[in-house]
Amino acid sequence: MSMQTSRLLLRIAAFGSIALLLLLAAGRFVAPSQQNSSYNQAFADSYNLFSPPIPDSLDFAGEAVPLDRIDVREALDRELLVNVYWQSNLLLLIKRANRWFPVIEPILAENNIPDDFKYLAVIESGLTNVVSPAKAAGYWQFIKTTGQSYGLEITDFVDERYDAAKSTQAACAYLQDARLKCGSWTAAAAGYNMGYGGYSKTAAAQSTNSYWDLYLNSETARYVYRILAVKCIFKNPELYGIKLRMKDLYPVIETDTIGVDSTIGSLYRFAQQQGCSYKELKTCNPWLRGTSLPNTAKKHYVIALPQKEALSYRKVLKRITPDAFFKGR
Repeated sequence: MSMQTSRLLLRIAAFGSIALLLLLAAGRFVAPSQQNSSYNQAFADSYNLFSPPIPDSLDFAGEAVPLDRIDVREALDRELLVNVYWQSNLLLLIKRANRWFPVIEPILAENNIPDDFKYLAVIESGLTNVVSPAKAAGYWQFIKTTGQSYGLEITDFVDERYDAAKSTQAACAYLQDARLKCGSWTAAAAGYNMGYGGYSKTAAAQSTNSYWDLYLNSETARYVYRILAVKCIFKNPELYGIKLRMKDLYPVIETDTIGVDSTIGSLYRFAQQQGCSYKELKTCNPWLRGTSLPNTAKKHYVIALPQKEALSYRKVLKRITPDAFFKGR
């Protein structure tokens, strides 16, 4: 290649680089007003927020909710907004409900507690065995003294607040007492949050027993509305934009049971003897709080053991029937 040709190519490359830089600079230095206008239009076209619909009529445990009142509508609207737009939490609640409602619903029915109280368990614990800052524990969030007064065994080794069935039985007994003390199911729900004694004193001081008319602490003032918001969404999930397939929901874990009336020195060894892992044993029996089960009194305990096919996703999937969750929830 001649010297002349080399110089020509270098000039062309230099001019090309300069042209490219000028083009890039032109793109970078678009007027800010034009950039903002394009951005704002793209945002408006692509992002939408909707206010969740409020039903025309609503009840809690058969008691009418006065939706014709501005304060009631706004309080319910707040809880619908909080739940509908906390999407990850809402999906988890619905998925877990498919597993735990079949445990809770029949116990409520057997004790003549309105079915709507299953939503109370949803807002109390998210259907998980959580512990609150006040040391309330389990699906129904009993503190130790209240749980014991309603028949739950609570020790370092056994804590029946973590047993879904037994804690639901205790909740039913509490709610029956709350209904008698507070005068209505709606008041009983509020009393579950602040204590039915505290609710009764507040109602007496303000000369009204109506939850809708009472001036309450901020937590209890929101409490029944939180239950109602969950009920609205669970009863009509598609109305609130919930898109779930049946296989997305968490299935009931089928178990077998074994009775024991003596001390179990090591739950690790016990699990191995039963053909399951320690993790599986504790998952099916969260009320077992230690690594052993002292039992000098020879009390009879029923321990759940997972059926092996119950832990297979593919086998569980075959047993799922259409509309198992959404129908009647």
